Amino acid sequence: MIDIEITTEFIKLDRFMKFAGMVYTGGDAKGFVQDGEVKVNGRVCTQRGKKLHDGDVVSFNGQDYRVVKGK
Repeated sequence: MIDIEITTEFIKLDRFMKFAGMVYTGGDAKGFVQDGEVKVNGRVCTQRGKKLHDGDVVSFNGQDYRVVKGK
């Protein structure tokens, strides 16, 4: 599990994937999400604009990334 700290109340899934270094571009994130290759909290998510909050877990390419709200 890799913790990724954000400073905002939420972050959208496609931006989170880019911010966490899972993908190089937002377009890459869009493709993976639309193809059903990304899970949020254990469920396949096809909404690239899904809002992620503190504690949410994104699973992609065999790795889990947890959203952590910083100060």
